[in-house]
Amino acid sequence: MIAIVKYNAGNTTSVKNAVERLGYECKITDNKEELQSAEKVIFPGVGEARSAMEYLKKRELDKVIKSLKQPVLGICLGLQLMCDFSEENNTECLGIFNVKVKKFPPKDIVPHMGWNNLLDIKSELFENINKNDDIYFVHSYYAELSDQTIATCDYILPFSASMRNGNFFATQFHPEKSGSVGEKILKNFLKL
Repeated sequence: MIAIVKYNAGNTTSVKNAVERLGYECKITDNKEELQSAEKVIFPGVGEARSAMEYLKKRELDKVIKSLKQPVLGICLGLQLMCDFSEENNTECLGIFNVKVKKFPPKDIVPHMGWNNLLDIKSELFENINKNDDIYFVHSYYAELSDQTIATCDYILPFSASMRNGNFFATQFHPEKSGSVGEKILKNFLKL
């Protein structure tokens, strides 16, 4: 079973639908045992960093997520919460990725919303993905580049479009909203 973390953030249902279209059984849950015993865990989200972290801490899901040994995929807010810190309401996050999340400078339209492509791809997560393939982004905050970056994107400045630390993977973009390209990325994660 694929577990999707329930933590008061939006977008869990569209992720569940995308996973089920690929033929996998999945469940949206905040049950610790279900998360720990799942074959894979997806940590998606649309929302605000501080209230999301408060929900996780209140239910001790922050400790559970950090302790998971199976493949975990953070999506959008999920990626940001897996970092050390977010400038969004000065939020201490999970610390899985050793980077800060910062607000885009107002040099262009913020949020970064729409289709863009990936650069510097380096991971089995992107098997059969080309640098000209477009994926869908919607975010006002970005994760800095680091040695854990496995794909970049450039909007106002270069940022981490995807990251990896051991069994933890994350994408700033939304694979579940990225058509056939996003479907391939989700399938690659589910095959890990």
